[in-house]
Amino acid sequence: MELDPSEMTGVINRLKRAQGQLSAVTRMLEEGRDCKEVVTQLSAVSKALDRAGFALIATNMEKCLTSPDKETNTKELEKLFLSLA
Repeated sequence: MELDPSEMTGVINRLKRAQGQLSAVTRMLEEGRDCKEVVTQLSAVSKALDRAGFALIATNMEKCLTSPDKETNTKELEKLFLSLA
C-alpha cells in the first residue's frame, strides 16, 4: 500500500510528539525523577503511539478495503487493529 504524504501529516506529527515524550522519559529516568511522573509520561508515550497507529490504519482503510484482494485485506486490517489493542 502506498501512503499519500499529505494524509500522513497528522500521523507524522503524533509520532514526533511521541518521540519527544520518550526522550523526556529517558531523561527523567537518568535524573532519578519520581516514579509517578515517569509512569505518567510513559503512559502518554504509549497513547501517542497507539493513536498514531490507529490514525494510520483509519486514514488508509479505504485503500485497504478497495483493493482487488478485498477479503485478505479485510482480515489483515482487522489483525492490524487488534495488534494495537
